[in-house]
Amino acid sequence: MKNRIFFLLLLIPVLGGCSGDRPQPVAGKYATLTAELGSMTLHTDYAATLRDRQSVEIRPQVGGIITDILIDEGAAVRKGQVLFIIDQVPYRAALETAEANVKSAEARLQTARLTRESKEALFRERVVSDFDVQMARNEQFEAEAALAQARAAETNARNDLSYTEVKSPVDGVASMIPYRVGALVDSNIDEPLVTVSDDGRIYAYFSMAESQMLDLILQYGSLEAAREQMPDVGLRLGNGAMYDLAGRIDAISGTVDEGTGAVRLRAVFENPDHLLRNGGSASVSVPTHFSECIIIPQSATYELQNRIFVWKVVDGKTQSAPVTVYKYNDGTSYIVESGLDVGDVIVAEGAGLLHEGIQITPAAGDESENAAL
Repeated sequence: MKNRIFFLLLLIPVLGGCSGDRPQPVAGKYATLTAELGSMTLHTDYAATLRDRQSVEIRPQVGGIITDILIDEGAAVRKGQVLFIIDQVPYRAALETAEANVKSAEARLQTARLTRESKEALFRERVVSDFDVQMARNEQFEAEAALAQARAAETNARNDLSYTEVKSPVDGVASMIPYRVGALVDSNIDEPLVTVSDDGRIYAYFSMAESQMLDLILQYGSLEAAREQMPDVGLRLGNGAMYDLAGRIDAISGTVDEGTGAVRLRAVFENPDHLLRNGGSASVSVPTHFSECIIIPQSATYELQNRIFVWKVVDGKTQSAPVTVYKYNDGTSYIVESGLDVGDVIVAEGAGLLHEGIQITPAAGDESENAAL
């Protein structure tokens, strides 16, 4: 009996110590803020692939040996600039032959005309028959046809000679050149002589989730209105730096990709300094501006069962309040859609460490009662 009493006496202090270890609300000084209306611009980045306005594979239209390469690899080229020269000797000879054939055909035609005129005069004097006159006319027709063929052959020969000077059809930047002087090329080569990329304007192709596209349609009223009214977008380069010039979204796909559930968009950026290159990767930064909204720092919130809460200061004490926030954020702040009213005072930081009913004293220098975020 004495042992039991002694054990109970020992147990009472232990139980009392356990009760004292429970965390209790502690009054103190905390930073607070007053909810007020403000404005905020959210930037959402989407991975993008860069494509130039057009890439032209330049191939020879005539066969022969490359006798000269007039550009450097990777150099800027102009429309109409001569890039390669293919051996011109056989084509000059072919042109000279075609020109000679034209002159010969012209002479034959002149002779045929004289013959026809002579036969027609003799026919009027009844010296020759109608058959002879008709034959003379037919010979003139044949001479005219032969001259037309000779002139067509001359045009072809002149074109072939001009094709020996391979020119750029667009302004742009040259790719690497897989051929060298002395290489035999023709119109059926596997690789082009060079590819010229017209990169004065660059297109950034990116995808947006269907749900995000629906948000845009609801915001602007229609897909066409979204395309026309969306603000300028930015471009974050592969090294993390922002591109100096803003772009605009100029095309939105009218269909949703069944495999990914995404919608393709295209943003266009001017590229006067040729900084952006075809095939490069970047991120399109799409801004969304909000005005007349309540904005709070994420440090003023805590999550419980997938819901977001803040600590309102009511009569000097903490009071938990659930809030609904906009689905997208910038990583540091929330846009509050419901749960807070203008003028509500909340604890600005350390929300996860507080409890219901803590006595709050604004921290020294805290001007929350008159300040918004």
